[in-house]
Amino acid sequence: MKIRIGLKPGTKSILLGAVLLLTSMLAACGSNGGQAASSEGQVTVKIGLLKNVTHAPGFVALKNGYFQDQFGKNAKIEVTAFDNGSDFSTAIATNQIDLGYVGPGPAINQYLKSKNFRIISGSNNGGAVLIAGKDAGIKSVKDLTGKTVSIPTKGSTNEISLRLLLQQEGLKIATDKSGVQIITRAPADTLVAMRQKEVDATLIPEPWGTQMVEEGTGVVLVDWDKIPPNDGDYPLTILMASDKFLKEHRDLAKGAIKANKQGIDFINEHPDEAYTLISDELKELSGKGMDAKLIKAALDHLHLTENVDLNVIKTMAKVSFDAGYLKGIKDESQVDLSQFYDPSLLDEGKQGK
Repeated sequence: MKIRIGLKPGTKSILLGAVLLLTSMLAACGSNGGQAASSEGQVTVKIGLLKNVTHAPGFVALKNGYFQDQFGKNAKIEVTAFDNGSDFSTAIATNQIDLGYVGPGPAINQYLKSKNFRIISGSNNGGAVLIAGKDAGIKSVKDLTGKTVSIPTKGSTNEISLRLLLQQEGLKIATDKSGVQIITRAPADTLVAMRQKEVDATLIPEPWGTQMVEEGTGVVLVDWDKIPPNDGDYPLTILMASDKFLKEHRDLAKGAIKANKQGIDFINEHPDEAYTLISDELKELSGKGMDAKLIKAALDHLHLTENVDLNVIKTMAKVSFDAGYLKGIKDESQVDLSQFYDPSLLDEGKQGK
C-alpha cells in the first residue's frame, strides 16, 4: 500500500495529521497484516521412513499428531515411505525429504559421498535375529559354511551385523560352497524362500523372524540380544535431518526430536494402544496392517532409545569399508564420521531449551 501525502515545508500541523492518519490506517489493517504473516510463515516438512515395524516411534508420532504439535499449525507434513535405506539416503542427500528414519548402514555409505545430512537422535537399537531353516541342518553359526544366508539389501545394517557375526566365528564369505554365500531378498520374499527351502538362513529384522518361527519354517539361531555389534545394542533406526533443513529450521528439527521421544514414551507406557497405531500406519504406508502379536514380538526384540553410540556406528562403518561398499574411499583413514552425529539438538532438548 502506498500513501502519498503532500506537505508544505514547515507545516507541523499537516505533518502531525499525516502521522495520525497513517497510524490509524495501520491499526485498521492489523488483522489482515497478521493473516499475511501467518500465510508467509507456512512451511512444508517432508518426512521419510521405511515400511518397517522398527520405525515404530515415527509411526506413533505421526498417528498421535506429535510431529504436527511440535511443528505448529502453520506446518504441512508430507510423508514418503521407502522400501529400503539406500533409497531413503539418496532422497535426503538430494533434499527430496528433510528428515526421517533409516538404518545406519546405508546412511553411512551415502553420507561419506555427500556429507550433507546427519544424525540428530536415536530411535531404536537391535531388533534383528538370525533364523535358520528348520530342516537346513544348522545348529550353530559355524554350520553356515556352504549355506546360503539372505539379508534384506546390500550394505544394509543387517548385512553389517551378519559380516561381523561370521567374522567372530572365523567363517569366510564366498560365492560357492567353500564359505557362506550372502544373497539379498526383501523380507516378504525371504519368508516365501524359507518356506520353499530356497535359502538356508537369514539375518532379518523383526517381526519376520518371529513369523518364521511361529509358522514352523525357521528356528532362532542367534537371538537379537546376541547379534553384533555390541550384543544387539547397536543403532538399527536413527533419526536423520538434512543440513539444509537444520540450517533453515533448527527449531523444527528440535521439534522432531521431541516428537520422536514422545513416540518412544507412548509405546513404553501404552503398548496395547501403540500396536493398533503402528498397524494402522503400516496399512497407510504399505496397504497392509499387521497382527498385534507380531508387532509385540518386534518391539520386545529391540531397545527403544533416543541415545546414539557413535563408536558403534564407526565399527559398522569399518565393516562397510572392508566389504567395499564405501565407493571412492581407498583408505580407511578417509572414513571420517566426526560430523555424522550432531548431539547438540538432542542435548538442548534434554535441557529443556
